[in-house]
Amino acid sequence: MSVFASVFLLLTLPVLAQQPKPQMVAEDGAFQERGSARVLYWDTKANTAFGEFAIDYGRQAWRKEYDDPAAFDKLTKGKTYRLGSNYWTILDTNVPLKVSGTAVAPGLYYLGLARSADGDKWSLVFIDAAKTRSMRVDAYQIERAPVLFQVPMSLEPVNEPVEKLTITLSYAKEKPKDVKLRIAWGKLQLSAPVEVTVGP
Repeated sequence: MSVFASVFLLLTLPVLAQQPKPQMVAEDGAFQERGSARVLYWDTKANTAFGEFAIDYGRQAWRKEYDDPAAFDKLTKGKTYRLGSNYWTILDTNVPLKVSGTAVAPGLYYLGLARSADGDKWSLVFIDAAKTRSMRVDAYQIERAPVLFQVPMSLEPVNEPVEKLTITLSYAKEKPKDVKLRIAWGKLQLSAPVEVTVGP
């Protein structure tokens, strides 16, 4: 490098360092892994749908540091935080539901998770999607989102840790309107009963 180039670089570095950050940047424009769980109720006689509901979510990876109970407690105790990664986790239902006994009217909801300050209780958080959308709040800012209500979830034992967030909706063949919502993520597994009002 020439002396002139070195002097030029030394003079311009402070100027470059003082450049203000741009007011707006974009991120996460690449492919994002998302999961989906759905239950569809079909009228076999009329060959049309009775109704359905679905949960769409980003498959957040479990981090090794969460294996430390103290670190996981610091992250979760007494907090409401995003469920999944990137864009909001969404519940979209066109049938009435009862989740843990709480009525959920047909509509679209953003979802989050909450843990009590003592760490003993977990809740599924239902967020007003329309208001959140109008406020342009990202899931990263979940503490700013307007909460409609919360429903309790049961903590279940974990046999095998789950590497990425997995949400399932399961039911017995003879009782398809009694659905079990399960959230599995790393060493955390939560569940809630879902009663569906649908069909004849």
